[in-house]
Amino acid sequence: MAPQKGKTGTRGQKQILEENSATLKFYRNMIIAVSAIYVVFNLVFENVLSLTSIFIYALIIASHAGSYQFMSYMANAKYTESGQLLDSGTDLNMEGGLAEHTKDLIILTSGCQLLSMISNYFWFLWLLAPGRAFWILWKNFLGPYLAQKSADEPPEISEKKQKKLERRQKRQQNVRH
Repeated sequence: MAPQKGKTGTRGQKQILEENSATLKFYRNMIIAVSAIYVVFNLVFENVLSLTSIFIYALIIASHAGSYQFMSYMANAKYTESGQLLDSGTDLNMEGGLAEHTKDLIILTSGCQLLSMISNYFWFLWLLAPGRAFWILWKNFLGPYLAQKSADEPPEISEKKQKKLERRQKRQQNVRH
Protein backbone atom coordinates (compact mmCIF):
# COMPACT_ATOMS: atom_id res chain seq x y z
CA MET A 1 0.00 0.00 0.00
CA ALA A 2 1.39 3.39 -0.98
CA PRO A 3 2.00 5.94 1.78
CA GLN A 4 -0.61 8.66 2.04
CA LYS A 5 0.33 12.17 1.14
CA GLY A 6 -0.92 15.16 3.03
CA LYS A 7 -2.98 15.21 6.17
CA THR A 8 -3.79 11.96 7.94
CA GLY A 9 -7.44 11.14 8.33
CA THR A 10 -9.22 11.81 11.57
CA ARG A 11 -10.46 8.90 13.60
CA GLY A 12 -13.84 8.71 15.19
CA GLN A 13 -14.56 8.43 18.88
CA LYS A 14 -15.62 4.81 18.52
CA GLN A 15 -12.38 3.84 16.75
CA ILE A 16 -10.29 5.62 19.40
CA LEU A 17 -12.21 3.74 22.11
CA GLU A 18 -11.54 0.38 20.41
CA GLU A 19 -7.85 1.17 19.87
CA ASN A 20 -7.46 2.33 23.48
CA SER A 21 -9.02 -0.91 24.68
CA ALA A 22 -6.67 -2.97 22.48
CA THR A 23 -3.65 -0.94 23.67
CA LEU A 24 -4.55 -1.41 27.33
CA LYS A 25 -5.10 -5.13 26.77
CA PHE A 26 -1.71 -5.48 25.02
CA TYR A 27 0.22 -3.72 27.81
CA ARG A 28 -1.70 -5.57 30.53
CA ASN A 29 -0.80 -8.89 28.90
CA MET A 30 2.83 -7.78 28.53
CA ILE A 31 3.05 -6.85 32.21
CA ILE A 32 1.46 -10.12 33.34
CA ALA A 33 3.63 -12.29 31.07
CA VAL A 34 6.92 -10.62 31.95
CA SER A 35 6.10 -10.60 35.67
CA ALA A 36 5.13 -14.28 35.60
CA ILE A 37 8.36 -15.22 33.83
CA TYR A 38 10.36 -13.12 36.31
CA VAL A 39 8.69 -14.63 39.39
CA VAL A 40 9.00 -18.22 38.15
CA PHE A 41 12.67 -17.68 37.24
CA ASN A 42 13.44 -16.19 40.64
CA LEU A 43 11.60 -18.99 42.45
CA VAL A 44 13.55 -21.64 40.58
CA PHE A 45 17.04 -20.14 40.40
CA GLU A 46 17.47 -17.44 43.03
CA ASN A 47 16.77 -16.57 46.63
CA VAL A 48 13.50 -14.64 46.40
CA LEU A 49 13.49 -13.80 50.07
CA SER A 50 16.51 -11.50 49.94
CA LEU A 51 15.80 -7.91 50.88
CA THR A 52 17.15 -6.64 47.56
CA SER A 53 14.88 -8.92 45.52
CA ILE A 54 11.83 -7.91 47.52
CA PHE A 55 12.67 -4.21 47.21
CA ILE A 56 13.26 -4.39 43.45
CA TYR A 57 10.10 -6.39 42.88
CA ALA A 58 8.12 -3.83 44.90
CA LEU A 59 9.52 -1.12 42.60
CA ILE A 60 8.55 -3.18 39.56
CA ILE A 61 5.01 -3.61 40.83
CA ALA A 62 4.72 0.09 41.62
CA SER A 63 6.04 1.09 38.20
CA HIS A 64 3.83 -1.32 36.26
CA ALA A 65 0.71 -0.67 38.32
CA GLY A 66 1.16 3.10 38.29
CA SER A 67 1.84 3.24 34.56
CA TYR A 68 -1.06 0.96 33.67
CA GLN A 69 -3.51 2.76 35.97
CA PHE A 70 -2.42 6.12 34.56
CA MET A 71 -3.04 4.93 30.99
CA SER A 72 -6.35 3.42 32.05
CA TYR A 73 -7.37 6.73 33.64
CA MET A 74 -6.38 8.63 30.50
CA ALA A 75 -8.45 6.31 28.30
CA ASN A 76 -11.51 6.45 30.55
CA ALA A 77 -14.55 6.89 28.29
CA LYS A 78 -17.56 9.00 29.26
CA TYR A 79 -21.10 8.00 28.35
CA THR A 80 -24.44 9.79 28.49
CA GLU A 81 -27.26 8.50 30.69
CA SER A 82 -28.76 6.76 27.66
CA GLY A 83 -25.49 4.90 27.06
CA GLN A 84 -24.23 6.87 24.07
CA LEU A 85 -20.51 7.53 23.83
CA LEU A 86 -19.85 11.13 24.82
CA ASP A 87 -16.05 11.15 25.00
CA SER A 88 -13.66 8.30 24.25
CA GLY A 89 -10.94 9.67 26.52
CA THR A 90 -7.40 10.53 25.53
CA ASP A 91 -6.02 8.74 22.48
CA LEU A 92 -3.32 6.43 23.84
CA ASN A 93 -1.79 5.95 20.39
CA MET A 94 -1.27 9.64 19.67
CA GLU A 95 2.31 10.46 18.72
CA GLY A 96 4.12 12.73 21.15
CA GLY A 97 1.50 12.36 23.84
CA LEU A 98 1.97 11.58 27.50
CA ALA A 99 0.70 8.03 26.96
CA GLU A 100 3.66 7.39 24.65
CA HIS A 101 6.09 8.11 27.47
CA THR A 102 4.08 5.92 29.83
CA LYS A 103 4.18 3.04 27.34
CA ASP A 104 7.94 3.55 27.02
CA LEU A 105 8.26 3.22 30.81
CA ILE A 106 6.33 -0.07 30.76
CA ILE A 107 8.55 -1.38 27.97
CA LEU A 108 11.74 -0.25 29.75
CA THR A 109 10.65 -1.84 33.04
CA SER A 110 9.71 -5.09 31.29
CA GLY A 111 13.02 -5.16 29.45
CA CYS A 112 14.97 -4.58 32.64
CA GLN A 113 12.95 -7.30 34.32
CA LEU A 114 13.75 -9.85 31.62
CA LEU A 115 17.40 -8.86 31.26
CA SER A 116 17.91 -8.97 35.03
CA MET A 117 17.51 -12.73 34.81
CA ILE A 118 20.89 -12.72 33.03
CA SER A 119 22.59 -10.27 35.36
CA ASN A 120 21.44 -7.90 38.08
CA TYR A 121 23.56 -5.18 36.50
CA PHE A 122 20.84 -4.73 33.87
CA TRP A 123 18.79 -2.94 36.53
CA PHE A 124 21.02 0.06 35.87
CA LEU A 125 19.18 0.42 32.55
CA TRP A 126 16.26 1.64 34.64
CA LEU A 127 18.24 4.86 35.11
CA LEU A 128 17.35 5.67 31.51
CA ALA A 129 13.85 6.65 32.68
CA PRO A 130 14.86 9.64 34.84
CA GLY A 131 17.46 10.54 32.22
CA ARG A 132 14.81 10.66 29.51
CA ALA A 133 12.45 12.59 31.80
CA PHE A 134 15.16 15.19 32.38
CA TRP A 135 15.88 15.38 28.65
CA ILE A 136 12.18 15.99 27.86
CA LEU A 137 11.98 18.56 30.65
CA TRP A 138 15.08 20.30 29.33
CA LYS A 139 13.96 20.24 25.69
CA ASN A 140 10.42 21.47 26.32
CA PHE A 141 10.66 23.73 29.37
CA LEU A 142 14.06 24.47 30.89
CA GLY A 143 16.08 24.97 27.71
CA PRO A 144 13.70 27.44 26.06
CA TYR A 145 13.17 29.26 29.36
CA LEU A 146 16.89 29.68 30.01
CA ALA A 147 17.68 30.52 26.38
CA GLN A 148 15.14 33.30 25.98
CA LYS A 149 16.48 36.83 25.92
CA SER A 150 15.64 39.24 28.67
CA ALA A 151 13.37 42.13 27.69
CA ASP A 152 15.91 44.59 29.13
CA GLU A 153 18.75 43.44 26.89
CA PRO A 154 18.93 45.04 23.46
CA PRO A 155 18.91 42.59 20.59
CA GLU A 156 22.29 41.67 19.15
CA ILE A 157 23.15 43.66 16.04
CA SER A 158 25.51 42.44 13.37
CA GLU A 159 28.78 44.31 12.84
CA LYS A 160 27.64 45.64 9.47
CA LYS A 161 24.42 47.09 10.90
CA GLN A 162 26.33 48.56 13.84
CA LYS A 163 28.71 50.47 11.49
CA LYS A 164 25.75 51.69 9.46
CA LEU A 165 24.03 53.02 12.60
CA GLU A 166 27.24 54.78 13.70
CA ARG A 167 27.60 56.49 10.31
CA ARG A 168 23.96 57.59 10.44
CA GLN A 169 24.42 59.03 13.95
CA LYS A 170 27.55 60.93 12.82
CA ARG A 171 25.68 62.42 9.86
CA GLN A 172 22.83 63.50 12.13
CA GLN A 173 25.29 65.15 14.52
CA ASN A 174 27.05 66.96 11.63
CA VAL A 175 23.71 68.28 10.31
CA ARG A 176 22.77 69.66 13.74
CA HIS A 177 26.07 71.57 14.12
